[in-house]
Amino acid sequence: MLLVWLIFVVGTPASESKKKGLSFEEKRARMMEIFFETKDVFQLKDLEKIAPKEKGITSMSVKEILQSLVDDGMVDTDRIGTSNYFWAFPSKALHARKRKLEELESQFAESSQKKEALQKSIEKSKIGREDTAERAALLEELATLRQRKEQLKAEIDKYRECDPDVVEEMHSSL
Repeated sequence: MLLVWLIFVVGTPASESKKKGLSFEEKRARMMEIFFETKDVFQLKDLEKIAPKEKGITSMSVKEILQSLVDDGMVDTDRIGTSNYFWAFPSKALHARKRKLEELESQFAESSQKKEALQKSIEKSKIGREDTAERAALLEELATLRQRKEQLKAEIDKYRECDPDVVEEMHSSL
């Protein structure tokens, strides 16, 4: 008896009393269901009445959801006189999916060709670069020569102050 009284006074737990709201994507999917199931043309005010009753979409968010569907090309709209009409038929969605699939397949084929060309290029560039004793010796000699070049540059920079051209340039700038 005490437990029943507590539940009555305190109420149900917060997790049970609040309904979980629909995500934006769920609302979009349910809005598309309205169009596909009825195969009809609607005005905004009609959708604001139908969506809450049939799909549980709040009437306040219908306009925003509808606009996002129009922006994505999933719902068509046209202005006739002073009214805006909205529609989407299942066949259009099917054609849009087919078009997207064809586009993705062509991108895949293009990428595959590019990959194949790059593989061939890699194979070509490996020719003449095999690891041999002669190549290793030449690479070692190249590294030694580069190091020697850096040492000589450092030495030239050290004596730069004594260069007659630099001294003349310093006198002319004063």
